[in-house]
Amino acid sequence: MLKGFTVPKSPFGQAALTPPPPWHYAGDAVGVEFWTDGDATAATLPNGLSPDPNSSGHAVMMFLDWQFTAQDDEYLEPARYQYREAFVLVDAMYRDVRVMWCPYIYVDNDAALARGWTQGFPKKMGSIFQTRSFAALGPAAAPVTSGSRFGASLSAHGERLAEACVTLHRPAENGLSLFRRPTVLLRYFPRLAAGYQDKPAVNELAMSITDNLTVAGAWIGKGELNFPKANGEELDALAPKRIGSGFRYSLSYSVSDLEILEDRGLVGD
Repeated sequence: MLKGFTVPKSPFGQAALTPPPPWHYAGDAVGVEFWTDGDATAATLPNGLSPDPNSSGHAVMMFLDWQFTAQDDEYLEPARYQYREAFVLVDAMYRDVRVMWCPYIYVDNDAALARGWTQGFPKKMGSIFQTRSFAALGPAAAPVTSGSRFGASLSAHGERLAEACVTLHRPAENGLSLFRRPTVLLRYFPRLAAGYQDKPAVNELAMSITDNLTVAGAWIGKGELNFPKANGEELDALAPKRIGSGFRYSLSYSVSDLEILEDRGLVGD
């Protein structure tokens, strides 16, 4: 009997792209909040979500440097289980609940890609970098203190998609306040068979569930953000019209479940 949580299924299950949950994450985040055209954010929303009338056009761009583990000390294999990620979240409504929706997300690791698709994150491969902070002080250390600057970038297929810079001003009073809304995702897996290509095998609107969320060392400050136009991408349609705060923090959490909000069965989206 073949084993494994994801493909490829194999005799011992060790070839699978990612081990079964629970999944545990720890990382450093650099982000910038911004406002863009409300019609542009509304155009990214799937059926079941609607624009937030009180914050239409509000979004956040995130860059993260992650370390992952499951149940077998996977973090001791950094080549396989460290990765970097960048995504945008836009404000939306699910019925009367204020949520965030992830229209675009990029990673540089195939295991993270598999976990993301399982959860409903529409992950694509990209090249993501951000300034790291080190405890040994020096010109390149980028200490987490007032005046320090952190850059971040996203590229894919040889083209720059996003670039950001955050200048730290002061510690955030409550780092968890940066997570004011849950994230809603679309688990969508199409069929290839003729006659069924507009009838996906899975079409679920889901809400992300994070366990034991911890935020440390949260700072806020000035944010800078730019989305260059690139062939084959649509992130630039969300180009900032106004920039809000920039921020940096460390975080950890676990994932073992998600909430299915709507199951559309064989209904196209």
